Amino acid sequence: MIRISTIFIAICMVLVAASLGFVLYSVAGISGSESAIVALAALTCLILYNAVSMRLRDRSDVGGQIADLSRGTADLARQVAEFGRRLAAVEGRVASANSTGADRMQGMAGEISELGGLVRQLAASVAHHEDLLAAAPALQPVASPRDDVLQPLAAAPTVVVAPAPPPGAPPEVSRSQTQLIGAIKQAIDENRLDIYLQPMVTLPQRKVRYYEAVTRLRDERDQVLAAEDFIEAAEAGGLIGRIDHMVMLRCVQVLRRLIIRSKDVGVFCNVSAATLSNPAHFTQCLDFLEANRALAPSFVLEFKQATFRNLGPTESENLAALAQRGYRFSIDHVSDLRLEPRELADRGVRFIKVPAALLLDAKQIASTDIHPSDLSDLLGRYGIDLIAERIEGERSVVDLLDYDVRFGQGFLFAPPRPLRPEGASATAEAPQTNPQDLNGASTSAPVSSPAAPPRATGSAALARRALGPN
Repeated sequence: MIRISTIFIAICMVLVAASLGFVLYSVAGISGSESAIVALAALTCLILYNAVSMRLRDRSDVGGQIADLSRGTADLARQVAEFGRRLAAVEGRVASANSTGADRMQGMAGEISELGGLVRQLAASVAHHEDLLAAAPALQPVASPRDDVLQPLAAAPTVVVAPAPPPGAPPEVSRSQTQLIGAIKQAIDENRLDIYLQPMVTLPQRKVRYYEAVTRLRDERDQVLAAEDFIEAAEAGGLIGRIDHMVMLRCVQVLRRLIIRSKDVGVFCNVSAATLSNPAHFTQCLDFLEANRALAPSFVLEFKQATFRNLGPTESENLAALAQRGYRFSIDHVSDLRLEPRELADRGVRFIKVPAALLLDAKQIASTDIHPSDLSDLLGRYGIDLIAERIEGERSVVDLLDYDVRFGQGFLFAPPRPLRPEGASATAEAPQTNPQDLNGASTSAPVSSPAAPPRATGSAALARRALGPN
């Protein structure tokens, strides 16, 4: 449909051309045919000018519309991407909820099966007692049947204890093992399980970045037992699950106090393979870790290298459940450098602790496929950090820097420091010869090690202030 403005412009162009022809005919004295030709030429020029100007204007209008359409399409794409992200987050939460529900249902099914076994045992015991009660009238003429039953039981301890030869080494070992298990159980019941913290520092700056929680146990005479002295006995006595749960609880308490003032600090917590394979103990630890899921980026669970090499279906499933909740893993007690970084990274391993002597051992070059100096770069490609532990000399630090090792741990920087009962002691002060001096508020012994300033300030001082009685 022709617009009114177009009609008006056409009329104006005709009038301008006619006026021009009339002026030429009447004023200039040009003939009528010549003036008509000039008027027609002027009209043609006006029409061409109007057409070109309208085309340019339409082109600019179309360009603006296309730009508006592009902006609208970009906004729509961003909205679709945001919707996709929210949908993925919802799906992740649903999957996590389903996994949590499945784990709890599995634990509940195990408890129900155990209750069923106990009920069957109770039923069998009741049936046995009913048989004894039914046979009681027939045994009444006997003088003292209960004495006849109890006499062998009373004599049994005498028979077992009497034939104990003096040179009997195996009985002494079994008794010491039993006594150790009893001492461990008593220490757990009386809350005599202590946590020592040893810092891990960055190299070469020697700034405290992580702490490793080391477990110590005090017996009834307040003698300190290291972990390697009682772990095997605790596993044999079925107490390792309780120990791991108590250690996790203490580590989370320490980590919460540290994170209040500094986000760049983390805690390594050792977990036993027996806890990982025991459904009841693992379910208890998993529920606790689920409740403290917000601390997962700063809370690292540490396992032995042998544990990862001997994973069964149950252990693999439990590790996957921990990784799904955001927890990262570390490997210690490394005996060789035959590692599979891709497989370890897929399982959630983010740290590997290798003894400094093993990294600097020339014999490892012939027994491994990769030179130890290239190990840090290889692990870094899969997001795994290499930590050199058991560093005791400055010469080792210099050699490890050539290997591009980012983190170090050892007595050169600081030994494990005990936490005070009311909180924590100064965990990263300069190393002293007597660790018990840390029970005080401060130590006055001078330190000549070059690592002393970093250990007395920064995250170390923060740990001392945050975990104190205040």
